[in-house]
Amino acid sequence: MTTVRIVPARYIRPPRAPDGSEVPGWRPHQRLIVLADTVPAKDGGHRALPLWVIAGHKDLLGRLGRPAADAELATGLLETAVRLLGTAGTAVSAVDIEPAGDDVPELRSDTVTARVELATPTGSRPVTVGAEYGLALAAVAGAPVRVADEVMDRLAVPVAGGDVLAPFLPLASAGPAGRPPRRFEPRNIAFADGLDHWQLSGTFLRQGTGFDYSATAEDGRAILAAAGPEPAGFAFLAQDIDADDYRGRTVTFRGELRTAQADGRAGLALRAASPGRPAPRRAASPDPWEDPANHFAAATGTGAWTRYEVTAQVPADANLIRFGVFLNGGGQVELRHPALAPHPRASNNAI
Repeated sequence: MTTVRIVPARYIRPPRAPDGSEVPGWRPHQRLIVLADTVPAKDGGHRALPLWVIAGHKDLLGRLGRPAADAELATGLLETAVRLLGTAGTAVSAVDIEPAGDDVPELRSDTVTARVELATPTGSRPVTVGAEYGLALAAVAGAPVRVADEVMDRLAVPVAGGDVLAPFLPLASAGPAGRPPRRFEPRNIAFADGLDHWQLSGTFLRQGTGFDYSATAEDGRAILAAAGPEPAGFAFLAQDIDADDYRGRTVTFRGELRTAQADGRAGLALRAASPGRPAPRRAASPDPWEDPANHFAAATGTGAWTRYEVTAQVPADANLIRFGVFLNGGGQVELRHPALAPHPRASNNAI
């Protein structure tokens, strides 16, 4: 077995093979995780194994980038589970990533599982779970993640240097001579490719059945709708981009909204997130309405298309910008002609 480290990426884009070709079998709304060997080769390079998982498991995937913590107070379901296991004398000793068969051409949520090894007072016991849950559990428990040597030999890609994400991300478009490429522009902003590069998330994924809200795209607009009059939690339909091109600047997200029976509980949302500044938490889940990093423009009235906009300052240490539309309760909200625009940089020659 090869022990690997988890390297999550924020990107939700079509993967590409090292030769630049499209990977067959890719489906929209997948997020990249790279499993890289922990022992570098003699030339300093690594082997990197791409794993594509469902982007809707945002809370699980967000846990992958943080180290294990032995806090006095458990702040999430996985942390609570690990503490309860420890109280019962059981520990997560390892998590093994296992493909469904020897002929699997790539690792995706539907072609791979995670076998969690539990060390109990009476011996080791395996439990099979989804790959996302297994990796998140390993991150919380500080347990090693392992991949069979034959799987690494067959599917891993040699990577020179330390950037193990580079072989799997889209090639950057070349810009004018002497200028770096613009890598972090919004994508599929007119919904010409359905909801590609947009993701549906929110507290409804863990508070309810997971089907309390739905999102679709048609005729150049996105539609976020509740499945019933009193859905659990709230929902975001949003796109994430890297903040590198926008740090220290003011940005405005605008678009046209049309709501139906949303009662003012829908609108535009914009967030510029920085590492080390997590959202405040109440009893069990983040409260986005009280997080100062979140900015909202609530839609009022129903029936007619109305233009709204929301503005936020991007901190100098920001690593992510999220923009989209939210719905908190019944009804539906439609979005068309969205645009994210940075304000001009302040001039140093102002009189």
